[in-house]
Amino acid sequence: MIFKKMLILALLAYAVLSFACVYIVLPEGLEEPVVADGSGGPKAWGAVVTSAGQSEAGDLRVELTIRNDTGDWANMYAVAGKPAILTGGDGKTANCETVFVGTGGHRLAPGFQMRGYTGGTLDTPEQQLLYVECKGAAVSAGAKLSIPYVSFGGILDDYNPEANKTEGTLELNLDEVAANLTYPVATPFEGLILPAGTPITGLSDNIVTLLETKRTDTGFQFTWQNENPTKFPLKTHIGTPPVIGADGIIYGVYETIDMPPVPLTPAKEKVQWTTDVAASKDVQGFYILLSVESKKPRTYVNYALDISDK
Repeated sequence: MIFKKMLILALLAYAVLSFACVYIVLPEGLEEPVVADGSGGPKAWGAVVTSAGQSEAGDLRVELTIRNDTGDWANMYAVAGKPAILTGGDGKTANCETVFVGTGGHRLAPGFQMRGYTGGTLDTPEQQLLYVECKGAAVSAGAKLSIPYVSFGGILDDYNPEANKTEGTLELNLDEVAANLTYPVATPFEGLILPAGTPITGLSDNIVTLLETKRTDTGFQFTWQNENPTKFPLKTHIGTPPVIGADGIIYGVYETIDMPPVPLTPAKEKVQWTTDVAASKDVQGFYILLSVESKKPRTYVNYALDISDK
């Protein structure tokens, strides 16, 4: 690391002394790495404890809320096969093998926070709250919990789904339990949330618009329109968009975005279709987490649509 920094400084000094207007491209591998942590640093996710106590089995159970502080749309999940680490006030550590922490595959908007998602399968979905359990452990003063995670941010390219990968660790103080959190918006971002009917430009300048939102007995039904201005018939994939509401739960099982059927839009024409998502009838304040195929096939840009009045 010292050698790399000295070499970087030498290259910059050479540019200054040469009095030339040039760009310096650092040799591959000399870039300073970005390290993510749970303290609000660059490209980091944050988290707070919402409950810390004993489970029905007598183990320590910690429920939490995660917050996207990366500044961009991103998903995240606890590293598979790697336990969370409980450090007691006395400095002793223990592995916590039961870890359900993540966005359920979905990309979450920057500044949004959540406490659960819809897991399971399309046929048998089930609500999954975010929590960690530590077998045989109990709450103690000064205890801390560390959860290693992986995150993927920015535009999703399904041909390169692991682009923009970030690794980090959520650091939680179990003495600090948050109450009365507001979901899903924790930190507002100007211009992030769009009105429901905003036309969105997708692949090949096709325009996707949400025409109607209906509250159903099981959740929501959305009517979409795609307008194709080109000379060729095209499809614009948006998958089955999930929603997140004032309870902090993402509703909708994640699936690859181009898997759900979408109609072909003839040249110079418009086509409409519907998608459905199951969501609690008792919850209000919803937003659609929309992914629209853009730029090139199987590449998706994300948008938050405001349906909080439904």
